[in-house]
Amino acid sequence: MCLCALDTNLLWTKNVCRNEAFVLTDGEMKSNRFQKNFWRILFGVNLILIAAGFSVGYGKKDYSANQKENSYLIGASYMTMNNEFYAIMSEEISARVEAEGDKMVMRDPALDGERQVEQIHEMLDMGIDVLVVTPVEQENLTSVLERAKAEGVLVVVVDTNIQEENLADCTITSDNYEAGKVVGEYFLQQNNEAKLIIMTHETTKSGQDRVKGFLDVVGNHEGIEIVKKIECEGQLEIAMPMLQEAIEEGVDFDSVFCLNDLASVGVVAALENNGKLDGVQVYGVDASPDSKALIKEGMMKASAAQFPSELGREAADEIYKLLAGESVEKNTLVRVELITSENVEAFGTDRWQ
Repeated sequence: MCLCALDTNLLWTKNVCRNEAFVLTDGEMKSNRFQKNFWRILFGVNLILIAAGFSVGYGKKDYSANQKENSYLIGASYMTMNNEFYAIMSEEISARVEAEGDKMVMRDPALDGERQVEQIHEMLDMGIDVLVVTPVEQENLTSVLERAKAEGVLVVVVDTNIQEENLADCTITSDNYEAGKVVGEYFLQQNNEAKLIIMTHETTKSGQDRVKGFLDVVGNHEGIEIVKKIECEGQLEIAMPMLQEAIEEGVDFDSVFCLNDLASVGVVAALENNGKLDGVQVYGVDASPDSKALIKEGMMKASAAQFPSELGREAADEIYKLLAGESVEKNTLVRVELITSENVEAFGTDRWQ
């Protein structure tokens, strides 16, 4: 079982409980069908995910007996494990590593770029053969990755690019620009005029590309006004109070585009708490179980689906091709797909796709 996935759901449940108490004690809150359904939907989805986590954990095969003599050591540093997306991606990679009889060590920088650099140095000191990395800050890793290359360590970048791409043996990401683009095209089908807030994560290439793809489609369209950009680091616990602040400042908006669906859920929660969800459309990227449940209930409009299992499997395949001395594609883009109320049932709301 990936404990990080369970911890993420428990953290979200804790956040929900805190915010639900606010809803129940705020006498000025308007009661509507969204307020009645929002927390019920999110509790239900996350209880299912927690149960699935226990099932996977206790049923997981023990590969330790397969570890071979002279096994490889793979080190992994993802952006944060406070996101089930990375837990699923990591599970795919670690399962392959264990099945091959090799060993894996993982560190969680928790969105701290300096900590990520320190942790990668520690793993290099341990003698890792391969580094799998999702950069917290794309420009922050140059020095430590130069060390890795000098020591003959293979570097596999996943989910978002590094600044000096020549330091990566290969990079596997979702087609992040396309994700923003398909959401933008759907947005224009729904709106001739709009006042938009954009939730961003400016230190990551994936976040930049998604916002760019969206704005390249809608930004110059007559009648579409970008009224505010908000840096939220792609985190629910930042997006929610930051949008609350914008509401209190009196920002006039009727639509929000979020770089990911942790931000989307935080935005929906803030709108819910202020009785504004009826009048604001929310769009995102990820198609997490939470956001798909909200799309199904009409509380979000759309999200571009990522496929973390495919990213993890692709990364694992590239790792073992590189270790075997085979050539690999320098850059691999994994598909994205638009999810709306029209097709959300086909993807399911109780799991990642």
